[in-house]
Amino acid sequence: MTGIQGKIIIVLRILFGLVFLGAGVAKIAGVPIMVQEFDLFSQFGIGQWFRYLVGAIEIVGALLLISPRTVLYGAGLLFCVSVGAFIAQVAVIHQDFIHTIVFAVLIGWVGWSYRGALTKA
Repeated sequence: MTGIQGKIIIVLRILFGLVFLGAGVAKIAGVPIMVQEFDLFSQFGIGQWFRYLVGAIEIVGALLLISPRTVLYGAGLLFCVSVGAFIAQVAVIHQDFIHTIVFAVLIGWVGWSYRGALTKA
């Protein structure tokens, strides 16, 4: 990857890494808005353990974006988180779901851009 596309992908890796790292830490730290949001899942029998699980997955995904050899795995995890967030927004939370679509598309593009890293590993 060279040129402007390569630079955009690197910027997106950094931005998504920071966003998902921050979101994951906020979930695990028990920031009140995160606790309240995940309380909505109690109607389905899903407790606060799910907040810790999602937070841990977000942190791992963000850290995997650091090395070019693991970007595909991190992007895959974060793509799944974004799809899950879309479903949660539509079915349970009933707030803005557009950002989850944008995140999924962009993180999918990042992962797709590093698909060749698997054969080079």
